[in-house]
Amino acid sequence: MKHWVPVVFVLIFLIIGCNSIKENAVEKTDEPKNNEKNPVEVVSMKLTSPAFRHNGDMPPEYTCDGSNVLPELNIENVPEKAKSLALIMDDPDAPSGTWVHWVVWNIPPTAKKIEKGAEPQGMQGKTSFGRPGYGGPCPPIGRHRYFHKLYALDAVLPDLKRPTKAQMEKAMQGHILAKAELIGTYQKKK
Repeated sequence: MKHWVPVVFVLIFLIIGCNSIKENAVEKTDEPKNNEKNPVEVVSMKLTSPAFRHNGDMPPEYTCDGSNVLPELNIENVPEKAKSLALIMDDPDAPSGTWVHWVVWNIPPTAKKIEKGAEPQGMQGKTSFGRPGYGGPCPPIGRHRYFHKLYALDAVLPDLKRPTKAQMEKAMQGHILAKAELIGTYQKKK
């Protein structure tokens, strides 16, 4: 029985010590209720088109089977701190690798709409067609996806001459405040 007395004291000491550590840890990590901040609602930037819904079919009018004109694009919820917008349209399903259909930057952050068939105010980059400006979907085979990616930037970018998509993405690094994406699909008519 004498041998159990020290063991009991050690167990009591460990139990009290562990509870004390646990209570101190809770006290140190819990902030008082009067210091809690109200949650801030984050609104996401949006890119939509009345011509097609997200992941929906793009009408032939906007492709090489039609007039090959730029569809109307609507922009919502641009962050207040944005100084410019950039837009890249590409096709990751192209047989030769991602095909770039459009690169444009330094669009004013106040832009709410890019009109149908009208290039927006801004600067144009080089596409996979080897020229600036919009080039509509024209897949050789099968149904392809066309990603319209809108970026809100915290800066007006310098004149990059005729940058490729890769050069544009490099110039945007560290400046992206928000991104919105609209995907349209298309299969060439036979």
